[in-house]
This record gives sequence, structure tokens and C-alpha cells, in this order.
Amino acid sequence: MKNHAFEIRWGIIFTVATLLWMLLERLVGLHTIYIDEHLIYTNFFAIVAVAIYVFALRAKRDHQLSGIMNFKEGFVCGVKITVVVAILSPLAQWITHNVITPDYFANAAALAVQTENMTQAQAENYFSLSSYYMQAFIGAIIMGVITSAIVAFFVKKPPVVEEDSD
Repeated sequence: MKNHAFEIRWGIIFTVATLLWMLLERLVGLHTIYIDEHLIYTNFFAIVAVAIYVFALRAKRDHQLSGIMNFKEGFVCGVKITVVVAILSPLAQWITHNVITPDYFANAAALAVQTENMTQAQAENYFSLSSYYMQAFIGAIIMGVITSAIVAFFVKKPPVVEEDSD
């Protein structure tokens, strides 16, 4: 467990950031009066998500790997963070939909039916806690692995090779 403390900490940081983002969305009305705009603005969380991975991998490189990190080390670190985020995603969904914004599913389902994108039955099935548990877990894995690969590529830093100056 101690070997993974760094990644666990950053996975928790990511999950807390997700919950704070959900609270912000609710407070500005994206789960109620502006729910029709939710699909657009919720995607801005990607900036926060990538920033967290950048900060995490840079911290790993600079403080734990003495400023040197290859792609594989960065990618593995990012994937470990992703696993923590995925494991915590059902808890984050439960907190989001039972504490932060308990009316979100009803509001989102009503919009989907009103705009004729789904039938009532489809909307109730899709906008449910069990559906969001699965979506959050799978989404965390897919997006986390992709983000880990991209960030590791840019954050990697090979050792400096000193040239012999004769």
C-alpha cells in the first residue's frame, strides 16, 4: 500500500475535484434551469482532469524520480491513478446524485423526453444511478488510460547525457 500511496493520493485529489466540479455545475444551474446546456459545459472538466494528471506526473518525476522519468514510468503512474479514480467512481456518483444534486436524473430524463431524444422508459433507464455507476467506471478507465499516455509522453524527461569535452 505504501508503494502506491502517491497514486492513491492523486486519485483521491482527482475524485474530490470531480465532486467540486459537480457542485459548481449544480450551483450555476447546469443541473436545473440550464440543463439543456449541461452537455456542452460539463466537457470543460477535461481541462481540470488533464491538469491534475500533469501535476501528478510532474510531481512523480521531479520529487520521486529525481527529475528523470521515461514514458513507461509516467504511463504506469497515470494508469495507477486511473485505477484509483475508477474504484472511487461509484462512491463519487453516489455522493453526486444523493447529496450534491439529487434531482439531476429527473431533470435530465425530462429534458431527454421533452426534446424527443428518448422515450420515458429509455430516459429513466439511462439516467439512473446504476447506469451512471457503469458509465463513470468505464469512462474513468478509458479516458484515464488515454490521458495517462498523452501526459506521460509530454512529461517524460530522460537523463541528461554529458558530452565529453576533450
